[in-house]
Amino acid sequence: MDIRTLSPDFAVSPQIHVSDMEAIRAEGFTHVICNRPSAESAPGDKPDEIAEVVTAAGLTFVDNPVVMGQLTMDNVEAQKIDGKALAYCASGTRSAIVWALAVAGTQPTAKILDTLADAGFPMPQLGPQIDALAKG
Repeated sequence: MDIRTLSPDFAVSPQIHVSDMEAIRAEGFTHVICNRPSAESAPGDKPDEIAEVVTAAGLTFVDNPVVMGQLTMDNVEAQKIDGKALAYCASGTRSAIVWALAVAGTQPTAKILDTLADAGFPMPQLGPQIDALAKG
């Protein structure tokens, strides 16, 4: 599992699997956010299958599917979770983008972009969107 920390309470990952649940819980996560639409997921990795294992382990599961090019403010708002969260999608990129937009205005845009780059998601092109949401 490739967990990339973006803040003390938020990390992203590529697709997780049922077998990752113990490691996720051991890392102290209290929430798992699925940013991958069900139609993209393979059998055994469908959001409802992951949700069952997550909730059985005592964690909260949030199904927040993000289709690139169709990202909504509802997606951004759903990403704002109190507690330690792990968000996943196919590669972690969508989850990182939604996190960046969700924290807009809580820290300088340059810091958000640096955090993304340090985690392996260099996306300077997000700067104007983050700035716009910060002014919001």
